[in-house]
Amino acid sequence: MDDEYYQEVIKAFVDLYKEGKIYRGYRMVNWDPANKSAISDEEVIFKTVNGKLWYFKYPVMDSEEFVIVATTRPETMLGDTGVAVNPNDKRYKHLIGKKILLPIADREIPIFADDYVDMEFGTGAVKVTPAHDVNDYDMGQRHKLEMINIFNDNATTNNNVPEEFQNLDRYEVRKKVVARLDELGSLHMIEDYQNKVGYSERGNVPIEPYLSEQWFMKMDELAKPAVEVVQEGKVRFYPKHWEKTYFHWMEGIRDWCISRQLWWGHRIPVWYNNTTHEIYCDVVPPKDFQNWRQDEDVLDTWASSWLWAHAIFKADDERKYYYPTNTLVTGPDIIFFWVARMIMAGMHFQKDIPFSDVYFTSIIRDSQGRKMSKSLGNSPDPLDVIRDYGADALRFTVIYLAPLGQDVMFSTEKCELGRNFANKIWNAGRFLLMNLPER
Repeated sequence: MDDEYYQEVIKAFVDLYKEGKIYRGYRMVNWDPANKSAISDEEVIFKTVNGKLWYFKYPVMDSEEFVIVATTRPETMLGDTGVAVNPNDKRYKHLIGKKILLPIADREIPIFADDYVDMEFGTGAVKVTPAHDVNDYDMGQRHKLEMINIFNDNATTNNNVPEEFQNLDRYEVRKKVVARLDELGSLHMIEDYQNKVGYSERGNVPIEPYLSEQWFMKMDELAKPAVEVVQEGKVRFYPKHWEKTYFHWMEGIRDWCISRQLWWGHRIPVWYNNTTHEIYCDVVPPKDFQNWRQDEDVLDTWASSWLWAHAIFKADDERKYYYPTNTLVTGPDIIFFWVARMIMAGMHFQKDIPFSDVYFTSIIRDSQGRKMSKSLGNSPDPLDVIRDYGADALRFTVIYLAPLGQDVMFSTEKCELGRNFANKIWNAGRFLLMNLPER
């Protein structure tokens, strides 16, 4: 909320936009249908869910054959634009290049070969919905498949599906699709299946992989110097094994979706001309602002906090004196989301590392192993714990539990350990004081 920090954030966006490192693109994002916004990977919580695996028969055109595909999301078949098989799978070699007539949608879609397909999963043939699955999106890009978005921003179906399935909740559509395929004789079988489903941490609903027009930051050039300074030991991690995690993430880095569809945040400094549709990007609005419309998106929180190491200093002499600092202490869960990005920002904007040493603490979790967060409401108020057990008891308990591993499973009741220990120290101290020789 500090105005000077806000100006730093806006200036960074403008500079990167003018350098060609920020662009507007139609890409796959994590979509929260409850909040109607793109969210970061950090905000996606994976939960193990007991579901079903449905097997459907897709008829091969100009043939008596069927290809059986397995899916955990029958509703997305309305957006299928291909069926993929592994090029080494002898069962399907004769079908590569032929077409399927997609049931219900009556759309002709190709059968193609891709190394991504696991021959052991299901039947070895997979339906491909490029607009609603990250891996399918990648296959769609490689094979130039049509991308059909079948959902509105609240996860109801749009006009790209047959009329009887339009404007329905995704789970209602699932039931209708399965029922209709059963009627058509295309439902082969159903199995119980356990899989991991990504939930929005804030909205607490399953996310949708969703094609959406968003603002992205190119990361390849920004990442290279940040990798080098860790490789060269200019930035050191403690424990050192976290370097592996850092390099793994950095080597597979993708362009960063930095826009959010929220009402709170740093608003993106881009305006569109009402008449010419020209794009204007600068730290100040256009002079004839009445003829322009500002982009309604705001920046991802990390797209402002990545500047923290240098943007908090308000004067050049202050920044020159304090930057870079020595040590950053943080949790390993945000190595990529914050630590790596601060290093990238420091190397790009300041031409120097932001800190020389990064110490990673344990992550305190609740008794169920869940990370403590405001949205879950599973974090006890420290003042309440101190009132019931005492400040020394809380301090000792956290220190006592920390060496047990990377994660600390904490519950308020465990503070009895600290209270009992503090009582022993207190009683021992009182005993010594009561028995000191008089002077």
